[in-house]
Amino acid sequence: MGLATSTMRLMYLNAYRLDLEYKIQLITEAKMNLSHTVTDLLNVGTDLEADDPIVKKLEARKERLNIMEKKLDMQLQEYQHKLKMIDEEMESCNGLIEKNIKMSFKY
Repeated sequence: MGLATSTMRLMYLNAYRLDLEYKIQLITEAKMNLSHTVTDLLNVGTDLEADDPIVKKLEARKERLNIMEKKLDMQLQEYQHKLKMIDEEMESCNGLIEKNIKMSFKY
């Protein structure tokens, strides 16, 4: 791979890396909001009887929120794995750039 190609590849990888970091940030924020919502649901249901239909609805919503949290965790792990792969690819690309520079400026 030439120097120009390696540099363009590195720029693309950097842009993709920033995109993944932004998505990770959004997921983390969504998980925090989800945790607050679950906490609020738990606090609302404390003063009601266990047989009350509202309590059952709250429990169902809490379960759905837990499922959503698990999905967010899976997506977060996927993005973190991709980020790790991007970092490895960027290191490889940097090595190619250094190699091309050494070969180009050899006297």
